[in-house]
Amino acid sequence: MQFEEVVQAEGHLIDSHVMEQIFDKVVESQGRFEVEQFRIGRTNGDPSYLRLRLQADSRTQMDHVLAQLLVLGCSPAESGDAVLGLVERDQCAPEDFYSTSNHHTHIRIAGEWVEVQSQRMDAMVAVRGKEAWCRRLRDLKAGDYVVTGMGGIRVTPEAKERDRLAFAFMSNEISSERQVETAVRQTAALARQAKEQGKTIVAVAGPVVIHTGGAVGLSKLIRDHWVDALLAGNALGVHDIESALFGTSLGVRMEDGRQAEHGHRNHMRAINAVNHAGGVKGAVESGRLKTGVMYECVKNNIPFVLAGSLRDDGPLPDTITDMNAAQDAYAAVLKPAGLVLCLGSMLHSIATGNMLPSWVRIVCVDINPAVATKVSDRGTGQAVGVVTDVGLFLDLLSRELEPKTK
Repeated sequence: MQFEEVVQAEGHLIDSHVMEQIFDKVVESQGRFEVEQFRIGRTNGDPSYLRLRLQADSRTQMDHVLAQLLVLGCSPAESGDAVLGLVERDQCAPEDFYSTSNHHTHIRIAGEWVEVQSQRMDAMVAVRGKEAWCRRLRDLKAGDYVVTGMGGIRVTPEAKERDRLAFAFMSNEISSERQVETAVRQTAALARQAKEQGKTIVAVAGPVVIHTGGAVGLSKLIRDHWVDALLAGNALGVHDIESALFGTSLGVRMEDGRQAEHGHRNHMRAINAVNHAGGVKGAVESGRLKTGVMYECVKNNIPFVLAGSLRDDGPLPDTITDMNAAQDAYAAVLKPAGLVLCLGSMLHSIATGNMLPSWVRIVCVDINPAVATKVSDRGTGQAVGVVTDVGLFLDLLSRELEPKTK
């Protein structure tokens, strides 16, 4: 018995390589397809249109094919309203709930297409009246209604024509062959574009920023208002303050790279000093903390979130040790973001990527190419990897964004 569905996709299907991905997904899922109609946009701004007839040997196989195509913007040609399922217990969705991508999504309610708000991946689509928004599993309440199955859903991936500057940068593979100076110039152009659009720039930084001497560059970016918020773990805050107070990072002297005598306890001394001051802000206001990334955040009223982990020493009194609360704080800071700089932190970069819609650009800088690859593989397709020393990148970027004097 053959199972058939007719699907369609519209957009910049050729330059964004969406059409070939659609064909590949059908073949990989052991399905078959026939192109019923294909129209190529006549101008650079015109969309193309694709209509496919799909065949599969079972309903399960067909559902799998449709699920693979939906995230590529390919949806059933004839679509009724989205099917809603009742949440019967807190944090428990119906078994066939629809799991979101990070692309623009619309669902059909009472014959009208409604845009889903607060777009993010791995969420459910909750519906109330004619409004829909992404809601995490842990936030579901008994009595909520969420979208189930795959009917009445349209997904629109990002297209090159919407932002040629970003995609020219992001079409490059993750490689250590790329010149750092070129990547810095392109990142600076994205930063200027974000500011022109009234969006914020968020830095997601790991402690390697401090270890590699990148605190100077990051501090300058904050001071010059090129970074509007900082997301990090306890370790960045601790080692930044250790460096500011004692001239060491992980006990290693910043000036010459040699181990300081009794330097292994300096990070604990830094935590103790902040505890005495009642927090990072108190340490700045009392005059104890006078330089560094955390100092610049306080002095320039830049919001920062330090998320705790199992391995933290201390932690600093500002560190959020409740993981759910830390996630919520990250998500709130990321809402107005137009550009996110992920700097030497694999776990925080992946976590941040999971929270962002696909139209927010990510530049992931790390000496290890596997980090940028993992961020992209996790589904954050808008991320570009720059394989280089984080300290060097931040120094060059802060210089590139300096006001030009005639």
